[in-house]
Amino acid sequence: MINRLFDIVVSSILLILFSPLFCFLYYKIAQHLGTPVFFKQIRPGKGGVPFLMIKFRSMRDAVDKDGVALPDEERLTPFGHKLRSSSLDELPELWNVLKGDMSLVGPRPLLMEYLPLYTVEQTRRHDVRPGITGWAQVNGRNAISWEEKFKLDIWYVENRTIWLDIKILFLTIKKVLIKDGINAEGSVTIEKFTGSNEK
Repeated sequence: MINRLFDIVVSSILLILFSPLFCFLYYKIAQHLGTPVFFKQIRPGKGGVPFLMIKFRSMRDAVDKDGVALPDEERLTPFGHKLRSSSLDELPELWNVLKGDMSLVGPRPLLMEYLPLYTVEQTRRHDVRPGITGWAQVNGRNAISWEEKFKLDIWYVENRTIWLDIKILFLTIKKVLIKDGINAEGSVTIEKFTGSNEK
């Protein structure tokens, strides 16, 4: 209850404070990338229950001659890269937090297709609401392996407190400012999860 109340109060304040920035980013994204401005996708929430996550769009809708989307590195523009490196593309997720789909802090909501690939232990990351930021994000983000990321997520689930959440939020601000761990090595994002080597 304390964590949820904290989420409601902080997300409400941030949505109000950042409303001019939201309007500015909406205009700039429409100018650089066109519409739609928002990227929406079904992601697994607490207990694996699906919800509609919303972010600012950071990639072009570019496809090859067969209509297949081009690789991320070809669709990510310099403007989109700035959005991602500053984490400004995540701002609309504050609405998901206010609705109760997400928390400010928690394991990041990944793809629905990953659910059957988790081990029993890795599935525990869904024992709490997914977060805009999390323990894995302040300890490597996209620059660490999937196994390391999941271990950090489980550690958070087992040790979650309001004070840990506050610590993670401050560490997140530091990570964003120094742009640490945004990309996996050799990629603009982390490569897809295809299953764990652990039994």
